[in-house]
Formats: sequence, structure tokens, C-alpha cells
Amino acid sequence: MSSFSTPPKEVSTLIAEFLKRRGVHTVFGLQGGHIQPIWDQAARLGIRIVDVRDERAAVHMAQAHAELSGELGVAMVTAGPGVTNTVTAIANAHISGTPLLLIGGCPPRPQINMGPLQDVAHTEILRPITRQSRTARVSEQVIRELDEAVARAFGDGGEPGPVYLEIPTDVLRESVPAALVLDEHMAPKNRRSSFANPEDLKAAASMISEAKRLVVVTGRGARRSTNALEAFLKSTDCVYLDTQETKGLLSEKNAAHVGAVRGRAMAEADLVLVVGRKLDYQLGYGSPAAWPNARFIRIADTASELIDNRRGGVEILADVSVALDGLTAIVGSLQRESDEVWAAEMRTEHARRVESSRTSLGDSPAGADGSMHPNRIFDALHKLNLQNPILIADGGDLLSFARIGLPSGKYLDSGAFGCLGVGVPYAIAASLEFEDTPVVCVSGDGAFGFNAIELDTAVRHGARAVFIVANNSAWNIERYDQETNYGLVVGTELGATDYAAWARAAGAYGERVENPEDLLPALRRAMEAAPAVLDVVVTREAVSSDATKGLGFVPDYQALMPWNDAEIRRRSSDEPASGLCT
Repeated sequence: MSSFSTPPKEVSTLIAEFLKRRGVHTVFGLQGGHIQPIWDQAARLGIRIVDVRDERAAVHMAQAHAELSGELGVAMVTAGPGVTNTVTAIANAHISGTPLLLIGGCPPRPQINMGPLQDVAHTEILRPITRQSRTARVSEQVIRELDEAVARAFGDGGEPGPVYLEIPTDVLRESVPAALVLDEHMAPKNRRSSFANPEDLKAAASMISEAKRLVVVTGRGARRSTNALEAFLKSTDCVYLDTQETKGLLSEKNAAHVGAVRGRAMAEADLVLVVGRKLDYQLGYGSPAAWPNARFIRIADTASELIDNRRGGVEILADVSVALDGLTAIVGSLQRESDEVWAAEMRTEHARRVESSRTSLGDSPAGADGSMHPNRIFDALHKLNLQNPILIADGGDLLSFARIGLPSGKYLDSGAFGCLGVGVPYAIAASLEFEDTPVVCVSGDGAFGFNAIELDTAVRHGARAVFIVANNSAWNIERYDQETNYGLVVGTELGATDYAAWARAAGAYGERVENPEDLLPALRRAMEAAPAVLDVVVTREAVSSDATKGLGFVPDYQALMPWNDAEIRRRSSDEPASGLCT
């Protein structure tokens, strides 16, 4: 053998090198013997290991990392319970379409089917909620399997989302000759970009030119298309609705925003351009019950955000930025029939409501129990005047207040899956990735409890996030539903837990706030001492808009009662059903 030959490398070393070359600098996980060889090699290569207290939190952190940075999120967990503990978080990433790699442990091959430690059919459990779920049993194929898994996570061959790959521990310890490791599988890959059909662009531009009341709605698929979206909105002078998936994508100073008159925009739009967004329950499924006068154009880079529930008169499957830029170029040369008076009215009313809402936050009355309204939290956050913060909302009832009350900034919440408990791990991941950016998580007390143990993780790893717990000692949206619709409150009241004391026990800063005038100085102290928990005692008598609209009741046809009632009226009407795009 030549003295210049490259020696074989263990599979665990190759995996760590693969991650490093793909730009992975942080892995979230919980150590176990089945994954120790990779864990060791990743740390030796300088990859940051953020060890958590529960595997679910590791995957939530990987998801937040991916959504905020645009990079691949990576989590690593041991076999058996280590993998099964991730199911809820993987399902959340699946619904969100987040590119995420979960590496799992697996018993050694010689022990298969003999009843080994922590053995269960991981791949079968995760297959329905991943883009790919496999076991890599052949040492020289592991890097090829990883390469394919990452490609699928970013949407090659289908939708973006989480992937799962497990490698038996004995395979991790095997060595692979250098000749069997192809650089094409190790090397970083560029994101693919697909072009729009020119005829589709012309057809869409024609529909836009004829529309009087154009509304643009965005979702996940628009997250990397800020510049193209801004240019399109400016060229068409239309109005814009963000969603949970894109809150914070555009500055709230952008004149196209009309989110404060969302209901009117939906009711009066005659054309809706849906960009990278499923028409799910949050948008009334695109039903004529919620959008009575609208035709649709749909643009997406994945089929699931193109053809669900309501078909478009034109449907463009392409890179979102490319499609929007193409539309902007064509629409600019066409004569439009837009209702400028309507658009101006929408903007004016939006601005009035935003200002009214902002000024009224501090006037929100306390409950009969003497505890403050949760809106006082958001009033204090506005007064704190953080610069370009990352803001995270977690909860049921609290989420409804937060969507309206939070100041501007990058934003994450529990998403379409309604997955409570994401707030603490999301905020930790955000703080670790963006160390100089203020990170604030506002959570209901019920939601906070799911992953409160991860405060220990925040302390150990120096994640300088501030966690505000709106503590009303209840699962309040459900409690309201029980009171209103059933007349019996059962299993929806929590104890008067002192979360500030828990924070101090974990080594973080903790302070309980019971008076609104104490909130702003407490926030300033928390920002200085982070990681920190402010346990803010709020009244359970404050009823959110989601609660009053029946979200907790779970109506038959739509998520919210007003849409559900409209759906019932539509179904009982003698009028013919709408066509493909009307």
C-alpha cells in the first residue's frame, strides 16, 4: 500500500464530517449509548452539541433553528424511548414543512429480533410523519443515505419536511475505505430553483389586471421571497394578509398590510393570490363561506400548497421568487381595473385599528379577581421597544392575544398543528443561533409546563431568552368552552404555581409580577439577567377572540363559529356551487 493512501474511517467519523461539510454547526439532542459514536465525533469536530432534558425539545429546537436560519435543523436521539419521545415534535415539523434531519439510534445488527435494549420499529412509527424514514444497515451506504435524506428534507422529490435515519451501533463502529466514500455524496448542494411556465404567468397576470379587489396571502413557501413579494405588492398596489407562517416576513410599516381588517378583506376580495400557503382551517379552507366573492391564483414550490381545498384559476408550481418576479414584470405593463378607493379604505381602517389596538392595550381592565388583563404584557413589550427582536408565542388562549398584541419582529408560534409547548425550546434555539438578538417568549401557563424543564438547558448553554408566563391557573380556552357550552368545569383548572420560583431553582432569573405598573421595570431586569422567567399573574376572565368565536368548541365544518355558521348557510342554499376558480 502506498504511504500516501487515505486510511479507512469509521462511519461515525464520516457522519460527523458530512454534517460539518453541510454547514451544520449545532446539533440538538439527548445522549445515549446507541448514538455515542456520532455524538463523540461531532463534538471532536467542533459541532456544538446542545444537550436537552427531553428529546421532544431537541426536535423543537432543531425546527426553530431551521425556520429562523433557513438552514437544515439537526437533532440526534438514542434508540427506543429516545426516538418515540420525538413523535409530537416530528409531527409538528411535518405539518410545518420544516427541513429537519433526525438521526436515531438502533440496536446492533447481531441482536436484531432477539429482544435487544430499546428496540422498537422506529422507522414504521415515524414513516407517516416524515418525508423519508429509513435504517442504514450497510456501512459504505450510510453517507449516500444521508445525502438523500437531506435532499428530501429540503423538498427534492416532493415536499420539504423532517426525515429520519437510524444507523445500528455496530455499523457506526465499522470502518469504510476512502474509495467507497464518494465526494458527490459528502459535498454541499445548492437549492434547486424551478421556473414558471410563461403561459401560466400571462394567464395569472390577465386575471390580476381584471381584478378590482386583489388580496395577497402568504405562507411557508414565501419565507425566502421577501424582496420579490415587496416588489409585487408595490407594483400592483394591492392589499396583503400575512398568516401565522409569515408574521414578521414584511415590516409592519409596509403599506400593503391590512391584517386588522382581515375579515372584511376575505369577504370582499374578488381575487386572492395565495403564495406558498395551504388553504387550511386558518383560512377557512378557502371555502366560499369565508371568501364569498373570490377567485384564486395559487403559487407554490410544492404541490401541497398549490392544490388543496380550493383550486386556482391559474396554478403555478415554481420557485416562489421567480414566479413573483415574473408576474411583477408582466403586470407592470398591463392596464389594471383595481378599485383604488376600496384599497385605500382598507389601509386607512387597518391603520386606525392598529393604532386603536395599540393604545388600548394599556387600558385593558383587570378582572373581578383583581388580576391584570394579559394585554398589559404586550403593552409593556411595546414600551420596552426592543430592536428587531425574535418573538415567540405559545399557548391556546394566550396565542390569540399575542397575535394581535405583540410588537413587530421575527415571529414563531405553535403553528397549524396547534402544538403547545414549543415556546421554551424555540426560544432557546433562537437565542443560541442569534446571540446578539433579543429573544422573548410569551406563553400561557399550561403551554409553559410542557417544556419548563428546559430552563435547565437554557442555563447550562447560556441561552439568554426571556420567558413571560401569562399565569391564569387554567387551560382557559377550554375552560371557557366548558362554562359556556356545557355548564361544568372539569380538568381545566391548574394550580397557582410559582413559575418564578421554578426558574430560580433551575438557576435562571425569576420574578413574579402581579401589578401592571411593575411589568416594564421587571422586563428590563429580566432582559439584563436572562435567561429569565417573568411569572405574570393574569385574570382568567379575559376572553380571547378565538374563545368567543368557538375555537374550543370545535365546530363541525369550520374552525371558527362565524365561518361555520356561514358554511351551514351555504350548504342549505339552493344556489349552484361555485366553479373551479369562482
